[in-house]
Amino acid sequence: MKVVCFANNVVGLETVRYLREVDAEIVALVVHEPGKQKLTDEIISTADVAPENMIQADRLNDSSTIELIKALNPDCGVSAFFGHILRKPIIDIFPKGIVNLHTSLLPVNRGSWPNVWTIVDQTQAGVSMHLVDEGVDTGPVLAQASLNVCPSDTGLSLNRRLESALIELFRANWDNFALGKLKPQPQDESKATLHRVKDASTTDRVDLDAMVRAGDLINILRARTSPPHRGAWFEVDGQKYFMELKIEKE
Repeated sequence: MKVVCFANNVVGLETVRYLREVDAEIVALVVHEPGKQKLTDEIISTADVAPENMIQADRLNDSSTIELIKALNPDCGVSAFFGHILRKPIIDIFPKGIVNLHTSLLPVNRGSWPNVWTIVDQTQAGVSMHLVDEGVDTGPVLAQASLNVCPSDTGLSLNRRLESALIELFRANWDNFALGKLKPQPQDESKATLHRVKDASTTDRVDLDAMVRAGDLINILRARTSPPHRGAWFEVDGQKYFMELKIEKE
């Protein structure tokens, strides 16, 4: 399998590391532009691709980049925490498609920060491995796994557990994907939810005079406890005060 990796952050790093372990041929690596990179130096070192096949995300849709990737004759792509929407000219290059890794049980919680919305909306937590189409996390599903949200979970702790589960899902299913043994299943659009980055701001302001269920307020506070993000806040005399919630099991 000749693979092009679109990678960022810990899931990107561990995905690239696993592909190297199983001797997949990583022919090109696409990374975020400066300012959006996380663990990129480690990803580059692990992928060990030729310098001319290193691609920065903001140049991905250039005609020269598309021709470069085509010339490499890749079988598939793997997108792991890559924060750009992949367009049709890129998708169409790969005969086996592009596999994307997502920290929700699709079609629920498409888009940004599934760890936050899983807690706020009390939806089932899980991870998904799916094929990329032109939508946002809308492509057919290859494999999924569920996990429970603990009462002590914050946005930070849940995200870490989702990342670990997603890495394990990829490791457990890559061989079958490479052998063509995974049957893509279309997502049920009647169950779909989508959140953008900006949507979190709708939950962040806590109205000190509002009547609200204690459980709902706790869920907002713990979901938005996810450093380095500043999270939920209230305002007094024009001054904002940001909050984090610490939960300890007895």
